[in-house]
Amino acid sequence: QVQLVESGGGLVQPGESLRLSCAVSRSIFSFDNMAWYRQAPGKERERVAIADRRGRGIYADSVKGRFTISRDNVKNMLYLEMNSLKFEDTAVYFCAAEEISRTMYYGQGTQVTVSS
Repeated sequence: QVQLVESGGGLVQPGESLRLSCAVSRSIFSFDNMAWYRQAPGKERERVAIADRRGRGIYADSVKGRFTISRDNVKNMLYLEMNSLKFEDTAVYFCAAEEISRTMYYGQGTQVTVSS
């Protein structure tokens, strides 16, 4: 069984930055894609960013230019650098891992709140 544990969430003001981390219990070489999702209250879960095996990132339009996804295949870690945070970025952020078979694994999530 794979475990994904997110950390780094918190309360920040608009314009500030946060870095989320996700520790994976097995080698992330075994995963085709690694991604970050988020879910705001009353809204559906949306994919924020996805990184393939080479670390190439694809981003939702709402975060393009502000967020950066990266994966460390040696440390089995996934990161999300979030800059210029906005009120609408408030959500629970989930780390996800996708196998070649398209089986998905999710972490428990970490809360990010942007408030003045």
